[in-house]
Amino acid sequence: MKLLLFDIDGTLVHSGGQAKPVFAAAMLEVYGTAGEIDRYDFSGKLDPRIVVDLLAAAGVERETIDGRLDAVRENYLARLERTLEPARMRVMPGIRELLPALAGRDDLVLGLLTGNWRDGARIKLGSVGLWDYFRFGSFGDDGLDRRELPPVALDRAHRHSGYPFTPHEAVIVGDSLLDVDCARAYGIPCLAVATGWTEASALAAAGADWVVRDLEGAQAHPAFATRRR
Repeated sequence: MKLLLFDIDGTLVHSGGQAKPVFAAAMLEVYGTAGEIDRYDFSGKLDPRIVVDLLAAAGVERETIDGRLDAVRENYLARLERTLEPARMRVMPGIRELLPALAGRDDLVLGLLTGNWRDGARIKLGSVGLWDYFRFGSFGDDGLDRRELPPVALDRAHRHSGYPFTPHEAVIVGDSLLDVDCARAYGIPCLAVATGWTEASALAAAGADWVVRDLEGAQAHPAFATRRR
């Protein structure tokens, strides 16, 4: 058995720049500022980390940030569900062929490992018909930094499937340096895909086990092969 944990933004889909202005509007309404959001690198960050970083840099007290974090999450999610345009969403190359092929195998379990709040993940993937491939995952609701997510994903995979996956029986599929970092922190192999905002050379230098341009025709990639214990 093998557990495949997919990132969302830059790996499965691009939102066409729709999420950042929604995030900014929610923060502005709840906190009165979105900080220097246009200069902030979202890649690989968890949604609550984005809020904390931007507001702390803008001089907002941490107690105030934490006290209103639930409110900004709900504001953002309501706005995203109301305004996201599926026509502007872009599914990454090969994903529409890859996911059904992987989901159809009885030796694989698919999950998510993403910085999106869970309902944000549902809204984005649901808008392009990909949400139902994933029965569980670890999300921005589960921590502040990406290294907090792999243990949560492994635990939920065990509860979902009944199989006690070890780190070596999992693969993290992502497009950012933080995807690679959190995989390496737990000894989980990482398939890095250069469809996001990070060059393939940088992903390789960070220590990804495999680096590919995209996931077109990737059904037979070694990352998705299984072996017996």
